[in-house]
Amino acid sequence: MTSLRLVFAGSPAAAVPSLATLAASRHEVAAVVTREDSPQGRRGILTPTPVAALADELGIATIKANRLAGDATEAITAVQPDLGVIVAYGGLVREPLLSAPRLGWINLHFSLLPRWRGAAPVQRSIIAGDDLTGATVFQLVPELDAGDVFGQFTQSIGSHETAGHLLASLSDSGAELLARVVDAIADGDARAEPQVGDVTLAPKLTLADGNVDFTRPAHDVVNLIRGVTPEPGAFTTLDGARLKILDAAIARDAPRLEPGRFSLEGKIILVGTATDPVQLVTVHPAGRKAMAAGDWWRGRPADAAVVAE
Repeated sequence: MTSLRLVFAGSPAAAVPSLATLAASRHEVAAVVTREDSPQGRRGILTPTPVAALADELGIATIKANRLAGDATEAITAVQPDLGVIVAYGGLVREPLLSAPRLGWINLHFSLLPRWRGAAPVQRSIIAGDDLTGATVFQLVPELDAGDVFGQFTQSIGSHETAGHLLASLSDSGAELLARVVDAIADGDARAEPQVGDVTLAPKLTLADGNVDFTRPAHDVVNLIRGVTPEPGAFTTLDGARLKILDAAIARDAPRLEPGRFSLEGKIILVGTATDPVQLVTVHPAGRKAMAAGDWWRGRPADAAVVAE
């Protein structure tokens, strides 16, 4: 069996299973490329990426760079990799780096390409109400997420699954797919096929994307909340303060409410939408800890606002 000399590029927790799986394989991970340490938490402590932390634990040389250019390109090229592997690195691979590995680069992407090309495929698929998703390993090319496909698997999206939960699941299964493709490339058995189907785009989400529009139907509202959890997070504004919504569900048997109107019904908190109300389950008020929505509501002043701004 042939073994390959790999360079692995990745940054967040979703890339950790792939690095761990490849490091335990017959192949050599000669270097890891990841984004630079960044301030984390209220105290802004400089913290390595999850991939950097694992690479340090495994004793693998690490190249930290926020852009794959200049010094980073030279450092990666000096490793003389047979194959580059990228999983959620957070930056683009361009020439001359794209052609530096003898076998080019492959990418593990968390969608059924060509659906959801871009930075936020898992989040966008949930927001759009997709029932099915998966992961794809493809040959990296200059065009965004457009290369030929080496392998793909499908997975159902649970009706209550958040983007965080779904991404964690896909990252585990995706690591297994990635390892099989690397083995096939090493053995000369890999076959890549052109992408087939309609292209949709998944641009990076901003904080504004988490602003809940209660004039939308209830299923759209809940899908948005699930899709932006945990990042960038769903929120609305009440009494001039931002209220984060961590968990919600459609309340199908509840009376209709004006869109954006909050109401205490028994022990549950409802918010009106264009269709059925949405039940708030867990919220995070500004300056306080996350809590059950009912506890938050009952602690508010009697004259507090009841309609989202």
